Parts: sequence; C-alpha cells; structure tokens
Amino acid sequence: MLQEPTPRDPLADAPPPVRVTTARGPVELVDVGEGPAILALHGAMGGWEQSLLLARTLAPPGHRVVAVSRPGYLGTALEVAPSPEAQAELYAELLRILEIPQATVLAVSGGGPPAMMLAARRPALCRALVLVSTCGARVTTVPLRFQLLRLAASWGWLAARMERQAAAMDPDAAARRSIPDDAVRARTLADPEAGPLFRALLATTRSRMAARLAGTLNDVEVTRTQAPPLDEIRVPTLVVHGTADRAVPFEAHGKLLAERIAGATLAALEGGDHVAIFTHLAEARAKVAAFLARAGAAPGPERAGA
Repeated sequence: MLQEPTPRDPLADAPPPVRVTTARGPVELVDVGEGPAILALHGAMGGWEQSLLLARTLAPPGHRVVAVSRPGYLGTALEVAPSPEAQAELYAELLRILEIPQATVLAVSGGGPPAMMLAARRPALCRALVLVSTCGARVTTVPLRFQLLRLAASWGWLAARMERQAAAMDPDAAARRSIPDDAVRARTLADPEAGPLFRALLATTRSRMAARLAGTLNDVEVTRTQAPPLDEIRVPTLVVHGTADRAVPFEAHGKLLAERIAGATLAALEGGDHVAIFTHLAEARAKVAAFLARAGAAPGPERAGA
C-alpha cells in the first residue's frame, strides 16, 4: 500500500483541537479522517499535535485518527486522570462518546503505560495495540533533562527561559540530542518524508513547554514506580523499538515487551535510537502496515485513498 505524500508542514491541514466532555473532565483532541479508528497517544512533552504526528508517521492512509492531549498536557488537566488505570477508563469513555466500538491503540514512549492498561482492562475496545519506544518495566534512572523540567515546573521564569532557548535553536542543533550521529541526522532531516515530520515533532516539543510539564513529570513518576500489566494483555500487539534506544533500552524494555505480551510481534529497528521511527521511517511504516493487515485493522481497498 502506498503511503500518502507528507506535506511540508505535516500539521498544516490539522483542524483546531476540541474539548470533549467526559465524566472525569474535558479532554482535548483532534478527530480527523475516515475508516478504521486509531486512538493515538503521545509521549513526554507531547500533546494532541504529537499524537497526530505519530499517526501520520506510522499509520497507512484510510484511518480515522483520534489524537488526544493526554492528562497533564495542553488542554487536558492532569487531575482528569493521572494514573494509567484512570487514563485507561478515560479513553474507554472517550471511545464510547465518539461512538467508536473498537480502535487500534497507537502509543509512543510515555503513552505506552495507559495504552497497555486499556488493552489489559478493556480488550474488547482494542482491535490492536502498537507500542513505539515504550517502557516495559520500571525505569530506575531519570535523565538529567527531566530533573531540569521538574525545576522548571516550580519556577515559571526557568520554563520561559528554556522555551526561548529551545525556540532559538536551528533544526540541526535541536535534533542533535535525539540523533547524535551526524550522518544519520543529516539524512533524516533531508528526507522529504521523515524530515518534515521530525521537525514538526521538535517544534511542538519546544512550544508551550509550561503546558506540557505536569504530564511529563507525571509520566516520569509512573514509569519509575509502576510496571505495566504485560501478562494481562491478550490483544494483537506490535512492539516497535530501536535497538540502540538510549532513553528506553531495547533489551530491558522493547525485547521484554515482545517476550511478555502473549503473541506479540517485535519490529526491532537496527541501530535506531528513541526516535527510530523517523530515522528508520520506511521500515517502521512497512512493519506497522503489515501488522495492521494481519490484525484486521487496516482499511479496506475502497478506503485506501481516503
């Protein structure tokens, strides 16, 4: 199946987000497209834009995408659902409100724990589960940048300064932390598909940082203190993970997920770091498309061009 061309600005055609009222409180999201539903869940320093970018990076065309701002991010308050268990119930209610009987759940990094909880507790709602660069066990070491974010959450002036500094970076400098290899970084930024997607990810991460801090710090605490219910998941699952992931090491997390989740398929992106879906875009897309087809979660031929 051919992937639709990515516009230079992958978010240029995105509608403004809306807030959907749930019993727990309002949830910010964008609901676009037609076809089999995908519930897209972003990671740390994210929001609905990064959920949408995740879907546009990996999902074949012809899907309806519900891209949410998870609790603690942008327009969704942390108090709505701080724990993975509460978030799972929130997403279950959201799917009911949107009249979506079943969805593929596509989650990256910090979005993984609530996605796995939803699959474990509400399997009838999950047609398939795609976990990207996701934690499979407790994370014992917290990177220094998250310690800085904790300070920024307490000191507004520091958050504002960090945002100004981040906004002033050129794309190559901003990408260097995520893709340290010069050749791989240059190739990714120059790629007509991966480049715009990755730049958009970097731009959203550096914008409205203060509105992303509460959720990020909550995600860090969740991954430090809770292990996901891997043995309880019984839905078709694909694990997409870079073998050189420095933030969420492959052996301790990606490989573990594939071994512990019954029947899971592992898509190991050789040499890929935490942003391997951009540096290994074609391979990652092919793996996801093949998995969705096997799981019966791909769009039918009549909707392939939707």
